[in-house]
Amino acid sequence: MTRRLLLCALFVLSALPLRALDTTLLQPDNLMAWCIVPFDAKKRGPEERALMLKRLGIHKLAYDWREEHIASFDAEVEAMQRHGIEITAWWMPGSLDPTCRKIIEVMRRHEIHPQWWVLIPEPLLGNTDQTAKVKAAADQLRPLALEAQALGCKLALYNHGGWFGEPDNQLAIIRALDLPHVGMVYNFHHGHHHIADFPRLFDLMKPHLFALNLNGMLADAEARGMKIHPIGHGDQEATMIRHVLRSGWKGPVGILNHIDTADAEATLRVNLQGLDRLAKELRSQP
Repeated sequence: MTRRLLLCALFVLSALPLRALDTTLLQPDNLMAWCIVPFDAKKRGPEERALMLKRLGIHKLAYDWREEHIASFDAEVEAMQRHGIEITAWWMPGSLDPTCRKIIEVMRRHEIHPQWWVLIPEPLLGNTDQTAKVKAAADQLRPLALEAQALGCKLALYNHGGWFGEPDNQLAIIRALDLPHVGMVYNFHHGHHHIADFPRLFDLMKPHLFALNLNGMLADAEARGMKIHPIGHGDQEATMIRHVLRSGWKGPVGILNHIDTADAEATLRVNLQGLDRLAKELRSQP
């Protein structure tokens, strides 16, 4: 009897239509531009940058900067607000130094609440054991995390290689901090060496993941000088993105320029086209 019921259930399930993969996460209104301020051959200013994003139909910006951009922080926020661009994330120093406090004042002045993306350089953690490194990282980040909390912002650990950039280590730091607004942002372009292990890592990161930055992915890409690669032009990112979509994770998704010699608009456009093509392919596969 049990076998007959099982066969009947399998027959019913096989007759149901297969559901297409939901690619809403990859739609333009959820995309944010990343690495387009210092990485832009045209060296656009705030107004030009906002107009560029508007032309591309991108309504979110993750703001990276260099020392020469500090003087134009207010102008950047004002230009983005004027053109309906949300500053979704802001690259932050790893401690409450004078520049960090200036950024905090800019956020307070304009009443914006972006994610704070932060990393700690390897030398600051010392050549110690795992437990000591986790504690050192948590101790350094806690004052920054409390400032973010007071401002209504989330703090996200940024994977940028080295010990601090490994998701397992970042998760240990997050557990040590034990603050609900502290999580992580994961960058495909700093994770080529994670490709084989990505499903496991993503499932661990998912409850703490605030943002995800995409990139074309290839095995041994960094060794081949192809770390930065257009989305849809690699041979691994489709499988990785499919896993993300199946997981049901929700959050902002970044596309990047990150090439000094490239026009940011041209690179973003190539990524948008590649992502659109990839999304259509994923939707066609049940």
